[in-house]
Amino acid sequence: MSAGTGIRHSEYNREAVTTKIFQIWIVPTRSGEAPSWGARPFPKGERSGQFVTLASGYDDDQDALPIRTDARVVAATLKAGESAHYSIGKDRKAYLVPATGAIQIDDVRVNARDGAAISDMDVIRVIAIENSEIVLVDAA
Repeated sequence: MSAGTGIRHSEYNREAVTTKIFQIWIVPTRSGEAPSWGARPFPKGERSGQFVTLASGYDDDQDALPIRTDARVVAATLKAGESAHYSIGKDRKAYLVPATGAIQIDDVRVNARDGAAISDMDVIRVIAIENSEIVLVDAA
């Protein structure tokens, strides 16, 4: 969701089971545009085992939801023992959250719903300790 020039927003769960969501706020670098909303499925099937771009502020990420900033939101689904990498560059920062499971980055374990702030890494290498779904925000 992008608030753009302004929105009214409320959230509620119409399901009989508890819903867990993430709200990740990214500061835009462009303003004055119309509000927008979209959704992309989590990487499953042939897209599992690697990071897939879900939302992006870059024109060359054509299948991604557009966002109004110099950033990407990527996700991966990994089975226990699998690994994936994301090339970020030392000048950028990342925020990574396993939605489910547990992962390891270098010697650091990150459990489900724990956030990891990452900086000064050219490539982020993630190893799944358990079956995991991972969200990573690549920002300036």
